[in-house]
Amino acid sequence: MVKSIAMRQFVFRFINLMFGLFLYALGIVVTLRANIGYAPWDAFHAGLSQKAGFSFGTASILVGIFVGALVMALGEKIGLGSILNMVLIGVIIDIIMFTGILPLAQNYVSGIVMLLVGLFIIAVGTYFYIKSGFGAGPRDSLMVVLNRKTRIPVGVCRIMVELTVTIAGWALGGMVGIGTVISALAIGFFVQLVFAVLKFKPASVQHETLRQTYENLKRHASK
Repeated sequence: MVKSIAMRQFVFRFINLMFGLFLYALGIVVTLRANIGYAPWDAFHAGLSQKAGFSFGTASILVGIFVGALVMALGEKIGLGSILNMVLIGVIIDIIMFTGILPLAQNYVSGIVMLLVGLFIIAVGTYFYIKSGFGAGPRDSLMVVLNRKTRIPVGVCRIMVELTVTIAGWALGGMVGIGTVISALAIGFFVQLVFAVLKFKPASVQHETLRQTYENLKRHASK
């Protein structure tokens, strides 16, 4: 019975993780189709994909792997959610964009509406993703490791990183515009709103490392 309950809890958490990653990817595509300027990281991914000649999703995966390796080298722990974040979000983005199911905004009004909807979807995806407790994504971990290494407030670290990737994305040819500014200012509001409505406290979540997830599964399987 204990084994069955533990496995059901693991499966439920894993479903939360996968659903959150899907929503996160969907939200990114909606913001891209808003066509009024990409979010900071997406501007960088788009610019990199244009220069290197591969898909947006592939650029997202490669950047995620690089940042993940960097934060690991700086002492940050990586979990199952971190790994799947690196890979699956980029894959899902490519699949959704390939289907062409989402229309391209034709004016600023529809573009702003799509952008805000996309940011809200990302916020909901963030809730499910963090709630699963399988580890933070590489880009989120970068903010944390900078805060830990420099003692600069985490909000300032986030601004520094997003400003850096925005400039890099612009230099590479990524679409930087009013949507970039709106994304940088509004994503925090939407995340806070979703967390408040759902009464979710992310600091209370104890994230598992890859080793802990493996050991927990092994222990449950042996009971």
